[in-house]
Amino acid sequence: MRDWSPERVAEAAGVHLARPATVAAHGPPGPARVTIDSRDVRPGDLFVGLPGSNVDGGRYAAPALAAGAWGVLVAPDYARDDIREQPGVLLTSEGPLAGLQALARSWRRALGAQVIAITGSTGKTSTKDLLAAMVAQQRRVAATEQNLNTEIGLPLTILAAPAGTEVLVLEMAMRGAGQIAELTAIAEPDVGVIVNVGPVHLELLGSLEAVAAAKAELLAGLRPGAVAILPAAEPLLDAHRREDVRTVTFGPGGDVAEIPGELELPFTSLHMRLNALAALAAARAVGVAPRGRLAVRLSALRGQRIELPGPVLVIDDCYNANPMSMRAALDDLAASATGRRVAVLGDMLELGPGEARFHADVGAHAGATGVDVLVTVGPLAAGMAAGFEANGEREHRATADAAAAAALVEQLVTAGDTVLVKGSRGVGLEVVAQRLRAAAAGG
Repeated sequence: MRDWSPERVAEAAGVHLARPATVAAHGPPGPARVTIDSRDVRPGDLFVGLPGSNVDGGRYAAPALAAGAWGVLVAPDYARDDIREQPGVLLTSEGPLAGLQALARSWRRALGAQVIAITGSTGKTSTKDLLAAMVAQQRRVAATEQNLNTEIGLPLTILAAPAGTEVLVLEMAMRGAGQIAELTAIAEPDVGVIVNVGPVHLELLGSLEAVAAAKAELLAGLRPGAVAILPAAEPLLDAHRREDVRTVTFGPGGDVAEIPGELELPFTSLHMRLNALAALAAARAVGVAPRGRLAVRLSALRGQRIELPGPVLVIDDCYNANPMSMRAALDDLAASATGRRVAVLGDMLELGPGEARFHADVGAHAGATGVDVLVTVGPLAAGMAAGFEANGEREHRATADAAAAAALVEQLVTAGDTVLVKGSRGVGLEVVAQRLRAAAAGG
């Protein structure tokens, strides 16, 4: 947006230009970047002061301008004299977040890029990483970084896409009904991908049917003639299909059921190959036919395999967890480990009234897949013990929190072990992998 005038930025965001453009700082007419963190402001940025639960970001407009911001977008109450006396564009709105979202939608349209939106109960980040790697072989691509997949993060992702971007790959997260619809209205995707539907957010949504309906808001928001990429074996989505949208299915029995011989994947796990099929279907939908060995960089804490001296292999998959992703990770552990299998499994959160049953089932699956040592972390995960031990005499150790688990696992692990670390984000299990790394380094 560097060539956008302050007037055009204000119009695109649907906000008020409170300071004449002639007062703008020297340099390109438009902002170089958009940020919501005043500590991150660099010269030429547009700082958007969003209201928060504790502090309103509008309070930091003056420091942002002092740091060289191109301008600020804040609520009218923050357009005070200390801001008006500083150089820079002043934009005001009663709803700065709505302004940020409208600006992102305008930039998405100006880019002229094809937009692919991805959601799902599990695996959406890995699918996004795989898809971005596939598309990058032939097109200029920009994709969601880190966890910028919410009503705030998604607009920032769009606004960070540089001019010349040909394909924009966006991950969409949700916590309840209506949120995927909100993100879809901002992104206006040409291709919508639903990776799967599983038991997540049941505490808020109540049933798998409600989860499917929330994910299917992506389908409802697609323009006529767009493409929907859906799992072949998911009847919960059947009621949400549209006749005016082309549907492509993936997975066993689907339209895209196999990885072609000319495409080499850097992994063998079944759930990652299924994610790759979804990504392949989406890549083909925008005219890309990937081939050769896929160079993919998976996002942090999502199944990274860390080789430590010993040797010890750590599978760091602790960004989040639900019953579906837990089973897939345990299946992968069973298929890939050559020595003792150690599973460090934490609480799965937001599962609602059935949480005890879901945890017991995961414990049983851990036993059935041959886990040798199970370390549970948290009060809910402790419920995995009964199902695990029912599969034979196995070692189970219960810990109260991630710190206790990290200390225990450091003592338990021996040469040849493969260690899976997985739990909901709120458990904070990344400290387990960090502790093992530090121990291997002699720290």
